[in-house]
Amino acid sequence: MDLNTITAVAHPTTRDQLPVWTAGDAWLAGGTWLFSEPQVHLARLIDLTDLKWPALTVTETELSISATCTVAQLDALACPPEWIASPLINQCCRAFLASFKIWKTATVGGNICMSLPAGPMISLSSALDGVCTIWQAGGGERKIAVADFVIGDQRNVLAPGDLLRQVDIPLAALRRRSAFRQISLTPVGRSAALLIGSVTSDGGLALTITASTKRPVRLSFAGIPNSKELRETILQRIADDLYHTDVHGTPVWRKHMTLRLAEEIRVELRGAASA
Repeated sequence: MDLNTITAVAHPTTRDQLPVWTAGDAWLAGGTWLFSEPQVHLARLIDLTDLKWPALTVTETELSISATCTVAQLDALACPPEWIASPLINQCCRAFLASFKIWKTATVGGNICMSLPAGPMISLSSALDGVCTIWQAGGGERKIAVADFVIGDQRNVLAPGDLLRQVDIPLAALRRRSAFRQISLTPVGRSAALLIGSVTSDGGLALTITASTKRPVRLSFAGIPNSKELRETILQRIADDLYHTDVHGTPVWRKHMTLRLAEEIRVELRGAASA
C-alpha cells in the first residue's frame, strides 16, 4: 500500500546518524505490517536496513539475533546437534500466519515489536530466555527479558524513539530438552495458543504460554510437576481477563486449550526426563 503522507525517508548507516525522533516517525525494517494498511499519522520513515546489522551471530555463550534478521534467515540457520531445542526455531517460524514470500521480508524485531499475542518470535525468544537490547532515544541502552518486553496486546515497554537492536539467546537454553504445542481455530490460521516447555539444567520445568494470553506468561517448577500441580498453578497465575479474545478464539476456549497443551507438554517432558 502506498503511504501518501510520507514526505521523507532517512537512511542512517550508523547509530550516530539516527535522526532525532519526532511525532510522525516510524522505524522501517521489513515493513510487512507498515505497508499493509494506511498510516495517515506518519510523515517520515527511518530505514534501518542501511545499518547492515549482521542477521545472526553465534558466540561461545549466546546466539544474537538482530532486529532486522528476517524470518527466512532465522529459519535457515544451521544449528549444531547439541542445540537439541533448535527445532523450536523452525516450528515457530512455521507458526506465522504468513507465506514464504513474507518470510523473506518480515523481521524478527518487527514481530516482537508488534507485540501481538500470537507473535511466534515472541514465543520462541521468551521460551529460550531471550534478552532484548534496546537503544534508548536519549542515548545509551538497556536490556530486558523478552518475556517482560511485551506487556499486553500490541503493547510493549518501548518509549517513543526507542529502538530494538537485538535479542540474545543463551546457548544453554538451546541445549535444553523442549516440547512445542500450538493450535489454531482454523487450519493454518493464527495461533490461538502456543506453549513451549523445556527441562532446565537442574531438572525443573520451564513453561512459556503465549498466543492464548495477552502477554507471555512464564512458569517455573523445581521439578516436573504432577498434573494437579501444573493445572492449579496455571489457574492461579493466569486470571481469566488475561486470556486474549478475537475472531481466532474465545477466552474460555483458549483457557481450555492452554490447560490441555500444558498437560501434553508435561507428559512429554516427564518421559524425556526419565528416559
